[in-house]
Amino acid sequence: MIQHKRQRPNYPRRPRPTFNRGTFFQRKKIGSANALRIMVLGGLEEVGRNMTVLEYGDDIVIIDMGLQFPEEDMPGIDYIIPDITYLKSKAKNIRGVIITHGHYDHIGAISHLIPELGDPPVLTAKLTAGLIKKRHEEFNKTPLKIGVVDPDKDRLRLGKFEVEFFRVNHSIPDSFGVVLHTPVGTVVHTGDFKIDLSPINDKPIDLNRLAQIGGRGVLALMADSTDAEHRGHQISEGEITSSIETIFQQATGRIIVGTFASLINRIQQIISIAEKYNRKVYLDGRSMNANIEIARQLGYLKIKPGTLVEEGDVKRLPDEKIVILGTGAQGEKSAVLKRIANREHKFLSVKPGDSIVFSSSVIPGNERTIQNLKDTFYRQGAKVYHYQMMDIHAGGHAKQEDLKLIIRLLMPKYFIPISANHYMLRIHGELAESVGIPKENIFIAMNGQVMEFVKGDNQKETTGRLTEEKVPTEYIMVDGLGVGDVSNIVLRDRRMMSEDGMFVIIATVKKRGGELIGSPDIISRGFVYMKESKKLIEEARTLVRKICGKKLNTAFDAMELKNKLRDSLGQFLYQRTKRRPMVLPVVIEV
Repeated sequence: MIQHKRQRPNYPRRPRPTFNRGTFFQRKKIGSANALRIMVLGGLEEVGRNMTVLEYGDDIVIIDMGLQFPEEDMPGIDYIIPDITYLKSKAKNIRGVIITHGHYDHIGAISHLIPELGDPPVLTAKLTAGLIKKRHEEFNKTPLKIGVVDPDKDRLRLGKFEVEFFRVNHSIPDSFGVVLHTPVGTVVHTGDFKIDLSPINDKPIDLNRLAQIGGRGVLALMADSTDAEHRGHQISEGEITSSIETIFQQATGRIIVGTFASLINRIQQIISIAEKYNRKVYLDGRSMNANIEIARQLGYLKIKPGTLVEEGDVKRLPDEKIVILGTGAQGEKSAVLKRIANREHKFLSVKPGDSIVFSSSVIPGNERTIQNLKDTFYRQGAKVYHYQMMDIHAGGHAKQEDLKLIIRLLMPKYFIPISANHYMLRIHGELAESVGIPKENIFIAMNGQVMEFVKGDNQKETTGRLTEEKVPTEYIMVDGLGVGDVSNIVLRDRRMMSEDGMFVIIATVKKRGGELIGSPDIISRGFVYMKESKKLIEEARTLVRKICGKKLNTAFDAMELKNKLRDSLGQFLYQRTKRRPMVLPVVIEV
């Protein structure tokens, strides 16, 4: 789609921050106010588009800047990013953008939004910084100002916010939560997390550190709710090793593994087991190869020389010596597993004896697509393994017992569930209430709804409230090169065409008077097959002749004729077929 070039705001460039472990870097304090305002621009009504804004006086700190993958009723849309209308006039007040980890639902909007906000510094851990830089290169924009932080040591000052971090476990290394000390109290943001005391290729979460933070007093806790509906504890990455090894022991042919390109820990696990069982690994997919290269360069993946092989080696080596690692465990159209199943891959196809491993859980809405993919592999003679058969996937989000433990350790005065659909936030709120958080102190907010925290007159007690104020959080849809130029009307038209097709009428009329010249042409696409619907088509032509033959009381107006054709033909076609195709009248004046 055509993208209209946006003018970047002419804000004064701020110097890139420098970081000294154990110290804060200072910024000039601008203005004063006694209220902390928190608003979530994405992530309170969906899984994805995560972005949280904290504002105190003239100082703003942002946590995460992610994308959301399109919903089923958004044909043609690549992804959705947060609405920054509220921030554009305040861009000069943004002291930093903190990114908790490297998944696209937390980093995917950075390249779109940071230039619109005056290029504030992006603060994150080493691996996440590498992934952000790689994605940003694809946009060919001015380099970002990225400051790398160590979540175990670094402390920063961003305006009136004093910031420290704490390491958490997730399905990607270098994930952390954020502690923001504000003039009205301490706010903790967990990021996406789980509790894993025996992680793969990562350090375990430091529960003692969380207890210490809680002991100093927490005003508000913003906690990940993505797995709040499931009981118990999330299993450790270490616990699934034996299940994956069982597959390697049983497999007599090739092992083809589909997973997310961002699951660096899972990738390390599979490569290490492949080395143990003397199998070579072929990496397939652009995102898979790019992420692994970044992780290797930064020391987050350990791969022995000779383990990774090229296309020629896959064709040469015996099947029992090969592991193919690619994307597509969610049935994505262009991913590796889908192309193999459809026999569209450049050299790979399923053989009897192959073992196909879906090493991820099913994202809601993808169930049918994945089931069809499994059926295809079974028909082609493969053995399929998935997480419902055996523990070959550990989720990246805490379940109910772990969520309750985090709340108990931090014991905040106010609790704000985030990063999930509304019903998950409600469930998480009920969990918080069950461990002692008063119901009136649990804020189940909507995207953009402002939460306000103010110190009382005695300057000792801080009170919070969920206000009625709401900042803009419209869907900003990215379609090709277009950002925000696809409206609800365009989506409605796309849905209409996908459901009932289109019906085009081409009428040539005299410029003076609007008299029809010749017979109108009709084109049907996705509505009816014209050769088998001759009667309907001829009736439609007759209706067009009738409409064009009416004498107009006023001067001829082509737009008025188009509207009449659209309305009359739309009603006629619905009466005959009970379907509503998109009716597109084209009037040519001669």
